[in-house]
Amino acid sequence: MFSFRSPPWDEVTYWALDLETGGLDAKRDPILAVGMVPIRAGIIHLGEAYRTLVRPRHGGRIDPASVVAHQLLWGDVAEAPPVEEVLQDIQERLGDGVLLVHQRAIDVAFLRREFRRTGLRWPSPRVVDTVDLILRVGRLGNPEIANDQLPLNLSRARRHHGLPEYQAHDALTDAIATAELFLMLRLVLGARTLRDLR
Repeated sequence: MFSFRSPPWDEVTYWALDLETGGLDAKRDPILAVGMVPIRAGIIHLGEAYRTLVRPRHGGRIDPASVVAHQLLWGDVAEAPPVEEVLQDIQERLGDGVLLVHQRAIDVAFLRREFRRTGLRWPSPRVVDTVDLILRVGRLGNPEIANDQLPLNLSRARRHHGLPEYQAHDALTDAIATAELFLMLRLVLGARTLRDLR
């Protein structure tokens, strides 16, 4: 069996990504906004940030509960770039590194569905999830702690680690918040390689 060396954590480009969606059902709710920001050599590069609203393919429902969170209505996204164009922008960025998310079960599920529906090839990026890292950090301090006792919500996790509070539910702001949380968790874990973070 071959063993491949994992690159040092800071030699990898991470693309922190957040989506705002029309609900939490990855089978039917549309993506309404995308925010992405890269981390290169351990530094968040705000000048390379990507933010866009998204015009869904075939309409769809926006859950009123999601509107309360992100304040996005159909009129806001009616003239936005189509989802196919946005997915190509995402694909181009992910070809350059690792996908960094907070809650892979949501963001990755929505992205995979849209890539499949539009006929684009899912780039199958390596994924680092800050929720997974929070669970690992929690177990370092107390191996017996239950998952529901850990601060898994992005805002709560940031508060727990002494990071400033940001207004939630803006895709780019949440991507930046995820990037900052990732850097803090990496430090707490003492991760030296990409393998240490997956």
